[in-house]
Amino acid sequence: MINNLGYEKKLFILPFDHRSSFAKLFGFQALTPEEKNYIISAKKIIYEAFQKAISQDVPKDQAAILIDEEYGSEILKDATKKNITTLLTTEKSGGEGFEFEYGNGFAKHIEKYNPTFVKALIRYEPDVDWSNLKKLSDYCHDNGCKFLLEVLMGLDVVTAKDLLPAIDDLREKGMEPDVWKLEGMENKNDYESVITKIKEEKRQNVGLVILGRGESKGKVKQWITAGRDTEGIIGFAIGRTIFSQPLKDFQNNKLNKDETIEKISNNFQYFYKLFGKRI
Repeated sequence: MINNLGYEKKLFILPFDHRSSFAKLFGFQALTPEEKNYIISAKKIIYEAFQKAISQDVPKDQAAILIDEEYGSEILKDATKKNITTLLTTEKSGGEGFEFEYGNGFAKHIEKYNPTFVKALIRYEPDVDWSNLKKLSDYCHDNGCKFLLEVLMGLDVVTAKDLLPAIDDLREKGMEPDVWKLEGMENKNDYESVITKIKEEKRQNVGLVILGRGESKGKVKQWITAGRDTEGIIGFAIGRTIFSQPLKDFQNNKLNKDETIEKISNNFQYFYKLFGKRI
């Protein structure tokens, strides 16, 4: 299995698989049918912005969307038809440890969309039962899906010293991501140490994408700039930093739909250019 691990292209992900945090973005609490439809419409705006970005500057074969089934089923189906790289989220939103959104039926929901990647998000703790996560990792490798694992450490500032033991622990418990989605760091040496760890023992094609964590544009720029020259860092996964303010402005009638799409698209293209040292 290790010999087949990894992903050999760049990977610039626009994630909008958020569910509970999407409701909070718009101030929704009860989630009425109308509010759920509003979230679906908002995600379609992000998807239109993504398509505009790949029509203008971001190479289609390096760009990807990360989306959920609950609000993004139509988007997943359309993206598959258009040969867009897709990542499908699998975890229950806002949970501790790792629980499948659809329980033991998780495989059926993955096969419904046949995504390029299956994604799992965890808030790492050392003494947690990760058996469901191992089940997902094994499923992906047994069924030809790439596995992307997002690890949140729960720290204000993350360093290699924090991440290396977590990576060791997760691998010892059977997790073998093709791509790690990890929090940004401020020091190039930290990135190099993490890359050495994730590529050890014949894992030479395993990659890392830097996540945005909903931080400010300036903070995410700092993380991208520190890591972009490190071989093995293949891209980023930046979502809320890109789309939150334009969607809030749209909700408050400060932007119309076309302007919102333009803003989100431009923000995505900005980070793509930043990673490639074009700005």
